[in-house]
Order: sequence, then C-alpha cells, then structure tokens
Amino acid sequence: MVEIKGILFDKDGTLVDFNATWLGVADFMAMDASEGDRWKADRLLAAAGYDFATKRFKPDSIFASGTNMDVVELWFPRLSDEDQMLAVARFNEITSMQGSAMAVALPGIVETLGVLHRKAYRLGVATNDSTTGAEKTLLTLGVAQLFDAAYGYDAVANPKPAPDTILAFCDLTGLRPAAIAMVGDNRHDLEMARAGGCGLAIGVLSGTGTRESLSQIADVILDSVADLPDFLSARVKETT
Repeated sequence: MVEIKGILFDKDGTLVDFNATWLGVADFMAMDASEGDRWKADRLLAAAGYDFATKRFKPDSIFASGTNMDVVELWFPRLSDEDQMLAVARFNEITSMQGSAMAVALPGIVETLGVLHRKAYRLGVATNDSTTGAEKTLLTLGVAQLFDAAYGYDAVANPKPAPDTILAFCDLTGLRPAAIAMVGDNRHDLEMARAGGCGLAIGVLSGTGTRESLSQIADVILDSVADLPDFLSARVKETT
C-alpha cells in the first residue's frame, strides 16, 4: 500500500452538515426561481432530490451532488445560453454568500482537520459548489489556513466525477494520485477517486449517501471524517 500523504475532501455532507446548511439555501433558490410561487418551488425542490417525507435530500440527487449549472439545466431547460449563464451567476451568488454564511460544521470536524494538519497531511477541498463558496465556507468554519487549496466546479475544466481536481491537486502538491485519499458522502466523489487513480476512496455516512449507495465503490466506509485519523494511523501500522 502506498502511504497516504494528501487528502481531498468533499465539502457538503463531508465537512459541512448538508441538511442543516443547505435546506434553507435550496428553498431560497427554489423560491427565487419560481418568483415566489410556493407550490412551484416545492415541485422544483422535489425534482432536485428533496424528499418531503424524510425532510432530506436523496443520495446522488442533483442538489446533493450536482453543480449550479446542473440545477439551472433541470429547472430552466429552455433558456438561451446567455440567460442560462445569468441564472448560473445568480445561483452562484446565492450559494457562495448564503451557503458559506450558514455553514454548519459536522461534529468533530474542526478538531479533526487540525489533527490531520499537524500530522503533515496536505489538505484540499473538491466540491461541486463554486470555488468562492468553498473558500468562504472554510473561512466561516475557521479552518481555511489548514488547506492548500479549495477547488469548486468552476476551478477545473470538468467537475466531479471527472478526475480534473485530483490532477490539479497533484500538480499543486507534487504528490502522486496514489498518495491521495478522496473522502466524500456521494458516489460521484468516489467515482472521481477511481477516475483519478487515488490511493483510497473513502465514503462517509455523515451526508446524503448511504452504506448501500457507497459500498460498491468505496475502499472503506466511515461514519464521519472524525474517524479518519484513527483509520489512517491503523493503516500505517499495517504497512510497517
């Protein structure tokens, strides 16, 4: 086994409590898109993956794992290219401002990131949110100084599940993909890990993904990123 020296984290559902942070933002976006029509907004939320029975977003749904472009294409399928870009810019503004300001860290995450940083792991964020939104969220959580970089969907030519972000992180850190672990709560996080040749594809159950949805593609499934230091330490002992 190659020693893991860098860790890329998905953001929402992995570092940030997805439903606590994003339900209000998603509702604002849907109301904005529907011009205040509550019935229409609820239909948009359902189409994007919100389950009104469980009050949670479904695993691998558009809102759980897609980009703002994916949401615009779903909600406004007949826009011109120019209007589509305007709609994406509007949603980027909403998510980067409100999503970061309302960010709620999952339990133990801030302390765990500090532990991993002190162990000299190179840390990065790979998200299908915007880069600005990712950077502002790390500032809100008070952990921006621990990270080498944050990559949004707009920082690379092809967002998750394409491997572009892994390659960018390798270029920045000088690490090989096999020395990088990718950690996420949805299949597209782990699909990116596979596509990019990561040494580990780690699923976490702290977001919208389930053991069933992640088990066929993850190398290991943890309850939370808070379990990561112990897992990595045990892995190192196995190789020595």
